[in-house]
Amino acid sequence: MIPRITAHTPPDPGPPIHALASQLRRLPPSAGPVRLIGVDGHAGSGKTTFTGRLAAALGGAPVLHLDDIATHEELFDWTARLLDQVIEPLGRGTAARYTPYDWTARGFGPVRELPPAPVVLLEGVGAGRRALRPYLARLLWMELPRDEAWTRGRRRDGEAQSAFWTEWVAAERRHFAEDPSRPFADLLVRQCSEGYEVFSGPAGTPGPDQFITHGDGPSAMC
Repeated sequence: MIPRITAHTPPDPGPPIHALASQLRRLPPSAGPVRLIGVDGHAGSGKTTFTGRLAAALGGAPVLHLDDIATHEELFDWTARLLDQVIEPLGRGTAARYTPYDWTARGFGPVRELPPAPVVLLEGVGAGRRALRPYLARLLWMELPRDEAWTRGRRRDGEAQSAFWTEWVAAERRHFAEDPSRPFADLLVRQCSEGYEVFSGPAGTPGPDQFITHGDGPSAMC
């Protein structure tokens, strides 16, 4: 959820993520005609990179980053805006029209459209909150301990964001204490030295349609 600039999306890591994409395509729609997939995890856990790779494996699936919905004043109090601008239109089978937040200008920018594609990815801290879970076809959780994720995020964003990170960490602690996502995750995603491992999550039950992989690289490297 921490605002940042991404220069490019890294290349797709290989076949396992395509198998996951294939499984997600086969799910029943969860919001009108859309299979809405939530990707949650602590700030700094690698959600944006993973989601970009998964979107590519899905043939360019639309992605909504919750960075575009949250604001400085509403780090987590954005549920009503997301439902009104995005979830409800997708549920009607129409394009969502939302106003992304500009973290530099501290205001909302021009309207963007999000099409009601077969699979839409919702990425960010809080994507698996209780108000959104009824609309999700699957909830994925990036499996990285919070302190490790926050340390990685602070290192990524540099000293200029240190004050924001202090505020963010306190807000994220409160959010997950009141509205945890991980216990409801269908799948856990762990980044390895090469690619990812995907496991059944606390809410997932392995079966013929449940994708679980031992990853792209040696599991011992994770």
